[in-house]
Order: sequence, then C-alpha cells, then structure tokens
Amino acid sequence: MELRELHAFVAVVEEGGFSAAARRLHVSQPALSQTVGGLERQLRVKLLVRSSTGVRATDAGAALLGEARAVLARHDQALRRMARFAGGGGGVLRIGIPLEFPSRLLTPALGELAEACPDTRVQARHLSTTEQLSALHDGELDVGLLRERPIGQEFDAMLVNREELGVLLAAPQAAELSGPEGIALDALAGLEWLAFPRADSPAWYDELTAILRSHGLDPGAQAPQGQRLIAEVKLAAVSAGQAFALAPPDWPHPIPGNVAWSPLAGRPIVRRTWAVWPAASRRQDLGRLIAAFEQPSPG
Repeated sequence: MELRELHAFVAVVEEGGFSAAARRLHVSQPALSQTVGGLERQLRVKLLVRSSTGVRATDAGAALLGEARAVLARHDQALRRMARFAGGGGGVLRIGIPLEFPSRLLTPALGELAEACPDTRVQARHLSTTEQLSALHDGELDVGLLRERPIGQEFDAMLVNREELGVLLAAPQAAELSGPEGIALDALAGLEWLAFPRADSPAWYDELTAILRSHGLDPGAQAPQGQRLIAEVKLAAVSAGQAFALAPPDWPHPIPGNVAWSPLAGRPIVRRTWAVWPAASRRQDLGRLIAAFEQPSPG
C-alpha cells in the first residue's frame, strides 16, 4: 500500500463521499475513485459500500481506517521532526479550509508553494472556523482560513478574500423579485434563511443575523450544531420556493435550471476570510504560502 492510497481512503470515509473527498484532496473524482478501487483490488476485500446517499466503510474498511490513520499520523510526525533540520521548510504543512473557499485563490497559492518549496507536502482539511481555531491552539494545524479574525497576540492574520454575497432562490421567485441592481434583502422577508450552525463561526453568524434583522428578516431558529449546509441541501431547499441561501457570485457548485443566483441590491453582506497562523511560527514554507495569497482590495 502507498501513502497516497491511504490518504485517499481515509478522506473518502471521513467526508462520506467521493465528491467531498476529491475537493478536500484537490484531485478529480474519477482519479480518486480509481485509487480507492485499486486499493480494494490490491487487498482483495471490499472496503466501502457505495449508495446514492454516499459511502460507508465495511467491517474490513473500518479495520483499515484505524490502521491507516495510525500510519499517516506516524508518517506526519516523522516529517515534522525532520523539518526542524531543514531551516523551517519541508515536511507537512497542515491547512484548514472552510467550505466554499474559492479555488481561484487556493489553487494558484498552492501551486506557488509547490514550486518554491517542493519538499513540502500539503495536508488540507475542511473545517469550520471554530474547529480550525481549536486545531490551531492544539498545534494540529499550521495555518487556517477563517471567517473571523481571532483576538489576541497568539496568532498573526492577513485578509485573503472578500466576497459580496448574493442569494440563491427558486428561479421564478428570483425573476419576480429582481430589480436593476439585484434583489433587495428586505424582499426576502417571509422566506426561511438556510443558516449554518452558530457554533461553526459565532462572530460571522452574529454579524449575518444582525444584518438580516436590520432589513426586517427573521433569522429563525439556530441550525443544530454539527449540521453541514452542503450544496445539495441548499439547492433542494431553495428549489421548493420556501427558503433562500446566501452564496458568492463564483459559487463552485452547478446550479440547476430551477434555481437562480442573484446579487443583493446595495451589496449589504460581505464575507471575509483571513489566513491565520501562530505568531511564533518561523516556517519558510508557511511564509511562502501566506505571500502567495493576494491581498484583496478594500471596499
């Protein structure tokens, strides 16, 4: 077995499907499926049960999952220890990435890092802002991409993205409500806001709900902690005509014909993302990655 095969298998199990795992690993879904299929053929056991709702590990897969995580953890530990002798570069660079972070920013930055630091291997994890902060405090991440800037002197931070969010609506509603500058936020009163759990990013959630209330909208009950607002859920709920979802103009998921994205008039909602890393870090490869992110223009 190769480490890349173990990484692929673990990602599929943890993400619950090939599409999400492919995004996490920055590979194509067919290539990922081929890698996991090759691992199953090599071991001569069925590791995953595939269904229309995702995948789950078989008994053999569950047994391999524990072993694979242990092997990968030891490998990463060895690389981190060796990185101390490499002048702050090399080894594993662990990055936290939120859902919907645009590939137009991430892919070029990772490309520049690979060219400048070929001995560095990137390990990316899709985590909420709260999960990333916890992992940064525990030393389990080297840098995170957070929806809110942490307070205090423990971490350095740099603004790396600024998105003016629009709205996803059922296509007939979007056509009816849209004006010359887009859809007025107060025109969405009476529709359910498809919210993420407040625990995922408390400051960003509170900012959003304050904006919605200031435009006469009821944010509704908080989403249960741990619930992921994935693209398929957003689109299905919006298409029924009783809800709206917020999304950037370059939302990375295909939008079906019965759903439409529209800008919000006046651009009242801006989502910001900061790169956050330990202030005491002296890693050269981390510095290269931070420098590769372009600072967005204000306003």
